[in-house]
Amino acid sequence: MTSETIGRSVPAIPEVEFAKVGEVEIAYDVHGDPDDPVLLVIPGLGTQMVYWDLPLIELLTDRGFRVVRIDNRDNGASTVLRHKGKPALPAMMLGIPRGLAYTLGDMAADAAGVLDQLGVEGAHVLGYSMGGMIAQTMAIDHPDRVLSLTSMMSRTGARTDAFPGVKELAALMRTRPTDSLDSYLAGMDALGAVIGSPDFPSDKARLREIATIAWHRGIHLDGTARQLHAINCQPKRDQALSRLEIPAVVLHGAADRLVFPRGGRATARAIPDAELRIYEGMGHDIPEQLWPQFVDEIDRVAQRAS
Repeated sequence: MTSETIGRSVPAIPEVEFAKVGEVEIAYDVHGDPDDPVLLVIPGLGTQMVYWDLPLIELLTDRGFRVVRIDNRDNGASTVLRHKGKPALPAMMLGIPRGLAYTLGDMAADAAGVLDQLGVEGAHVLGYSMGGMIAQTMAIDHPDRVLSLTSMMSRTGARTDAFPGVKELAALMRTRPTDSLDSYLAGMDALGAVIGSPDFPSDKARLREIATIAWHRGIHLDGTARQLHAINCQPKRDQALSRLEIPAVVLHGAADRLVFPRGGRATARAIPDAELRIYEGMGHDIPEQLWPQFVDEIDRVAQRAS
């Protein structure tokens, strides 16, 4: 703890359990009635389970889900693969597999391993951004484990959908110092101002609280680079998605310029009978004002699996 944090109250850090999956341990926590169907929620690039905010989780448990949040490998309380090193910038951005530490397939296997640890055969799976890519890959590689799929502000891996807007890319790639909580929060504020929803103002105090929890749990920038390398090296999933036989819904913001809406539309086109919901004024975040609509869609697609 630095001198900047002395005297501050630290928000409650979630207690987690761990699933051993090959060389990694994946941190997870569980919310809701043990008898309810499991909804596995997967976070995006460089973010942790805590960005699935607890009031949203409560809406989902009230709807009858047992919600399992995870930290992806190289993030939060899960194993950080420091020995894998940091990918070279050209290889990371251009999807050249030289020095590739792992794949999205490995990360999908991590998520399936959490279900193994819980003794759960099948779950409804929800992921945002990179988490949506992992959820898609999980449905492809482990089709018997995924009862329904909700892919949120994500894409299929097609090169035409890969690159964000210039301003958004610059904000994403800008180094956010992690040695100081204050500087880290300032960097996250700046990122949110660029990629957030223009029509749905965020609760900045709550976002700073979540970012504070994340900082105390551990920020691993080289791990985020390894995750981005995995994203950009993943083969295009369109054909594999076309063979899915599960209910799916795709949620996307019309104002998202980090993953443009065409990525969501391509995902919905690829998956047979997938439903598509585009939200005007939504950027690359999960606006609290839209939570009830998201929960309705997640519940509806899960009911289609019944």
